[in-house]
Amino acid sequence: MNRHSHAPSSILDILQAIADGRSDPDREIAAAFDRIAATDGEIKAFTRVADRATVKAASGPLAGIAFAVKDIFDTRDMPTEHGSAIYRDHRPVADSAVVAMARAAGATVIGKATTTEFASMDPTVTRNPHNLGHTPGGSSAGSAAAVAAGMVPLACGSQTGGSVIRPASFCGVAGFKPSFRLLPTVGMKTFAYTLDTPGLFAASVADVAFAGEALARRPLAVDGRTEASGLTVGLYRSHIDNRLDPEMRAAWEEAARFLERAGARLVDVEEPAALAAARDAHGTIQGFEASLALADEYRTHRSLLGPKVAAILDEAAQVEPASYDDARRVARIGRKAASALFETADVLLAPSALGPAPESLESTGDPLMNKLWTLTGNPVVNVPGLAASNGLPLGLSIIARFGRDARALAVASALEALIRAA
Repeated sequence: MNRHSHAPSSILDILQAIADGRSDPDREIAAAFDRIAATDGEIKAFTRVADRATVKAASGPLAGIAFAVKDIFDTRDMPTEHGSAIYRDHRPVADSAVVAMARAAGATVIGKATTTEFASMDPTVTRNPHNLGHTPGGSSAGSAAAVAAGMVPLACGSQTGGSVIRPASFCGVAGFKPSFRLLPTVGMKTFAYTLDTPGLFAASVADVAFAGEALARRPLAVDGRTEASGLTVGLYRSHIDNRLDPEMRAAWEEAARFLERAGARLVDVEEPAALAAARDAHGTIQGFEASLALADEYRTHRSLLGPKVAAILDEAAQVEPASYDDARRVARIGRKAASALFETADVLLAPSALGPAPESLESTGDPLMNKLWTLTGNPVVNVPGLAASNGLPLGLSIIARFGRDARALAVASALEALIRAA
């Protein structure tokens, strides 16, 4: 592995240093500015960095935590450009809801992280901190890379297909895609309004769980006491597993063995036809909704669109409302089928991506392993810690029943501890 960065910065370690008097919030924010200045020239995770002279640490549970904001979330104190030339220097007058929640919890917005255009598929300039020739994933490219490179301890992203969990896997950090609508999309540029889900990135599952609790004001933080013993873990065997890289398949099996040795009962969960159909319906729903959400940009600024988002919108323009309505019915049936999976398993374990980050800066990778759970709205946590033979990270997903975000985070933290102890 050819790592071009600092080690990821732990939210909990920073807060402990502040509590012990070894540091203070302003010193931690200054250190984040220093790390960005030293590192981001290579990684290119940020489109904008806040004015250091005017930034002060706030108070609250996240005081001293530098927060990178994916550049589809409105910020009142710096431009929000959605990764698009159409919105160059666009200045919102108010923060998006997620940014306002983070500020209220004491986090300091330190900059805007790169996003693919409108959180779609056109790649950003951002590079993977583990190897600069490999993609960091997308669409939340800058958010994942900024955390992985140790520039900031916390970043927000969003997922319409696989844009939180996949880059978290590629960059080797914890990623949390909450249950649908746990975090609000108000003030976030919409791509597909029944799919778009804000999420968070941090160094570890315990870190991202603490941040999730601070923002959402739900009991999400993990205390390290969760054990695998007594859990029933379903190995989700999907119709697309034949697409997995052999090393990702091996990592999946290794993670399952860790859980089993720690006392979990493993069961194979074969993908029902309703969920395979729901995955297939995702593209129709995403495209049709994007064609409405971006209708004016498409009509009046078509020449300024990137080639991939333009192609998606070209194709989506041909989707009839009846086809979209059919796909929505398939999705509704799929959500019921997803709930039924947890009658026989406490959580599911599945790969977070097809394999390690591709050696390409022209692609953000494939969201195939993620988009089903975005459509069903289930909470998903990427567990970092395993790696391919070339040193690039391989992430595993813990998936829980809708609304059981705390359970997903707790089991993911237990798995992360087992991986670290191995």
